[in-house]
Amino acid sequence: MSAQCEKVNSTSPAYEFGPKLKLLRSNDQVRELQTILRDNVRTVHRNTSRTDFKFYADRLIRLVIEESLNQLPFDTCMVMTPTGNYYKGTKYQRGNCGVSIVRSGEAMEQGLRDCCRSIRIGKILVESDSDTHEARVVYAKFPHDIADRKVLLMYPIMSTGNTVIKAVNVLKEHRVAEDNIILSNLFTTPIAAQTITTAFPLMTILTSELYHIAPNHFGQKYFGTD
Repeated sequence: MSAQCEKVNSTSPAYEFGPKLKLLRSNDQVRELQTILRDNVRTVHRNTSRTDFKFYADRLIRLVIEESLNQLPFDTCMVMTPTGNYYKGTKYQRGNCGVSIVRSGEAMEQGLRDCCRSIRIGKILVESDSDTHEARVVYAKFPHDIADRKVLLMYPIMSTGNTVIKAVNVLKEHRVAEDNIILSNLFTTPIAAQTITTAFPLMTILTSELYHIAPNHFGQKYFGTD
């Protein structure tokens, strides 16, 4: 199953959020993966263990990561084949890295490493203040030259978008250009999509689904802390 983006037109649910919000093209396999991950009470998939949940989550993550990589810039190149003939192909431009928003974003790291074996990955930890309930950044570690890189920011579930706003602001404080950030996401709500696209109109967002309820149990289920 190849990863592709849905064509956004006036009938698409992503249309009102502008061209920077991209939806993974939906098909029966993608819908089944989304259904399994949302089925928290096992209405249909009664025997879904944590191992099975992680397996299906990793499949959807891989599709989103593959399509996120398609948003990166490529250069043309020439290679010589074993027969001595030249072949005109493509290669990634240098200077890409990943950044996961801890903890749920770490679920997407292996999918990125499976596609880009030697890619560098930074981390951002955002927590809610116990008194004000506002999101605040408590830890950030990036490659030293992140300002010169394209960044795949990984965060699987967006309900409000507040955590992502804090994370992107930290990247911008480290001189990462907004249009050099690609947000890789599995599930987002319209509220979160509106919040993020309004705050960062130049940032690309790639998600598998836009729906008014997000599966907020994802991180606990994936890491076995439910």
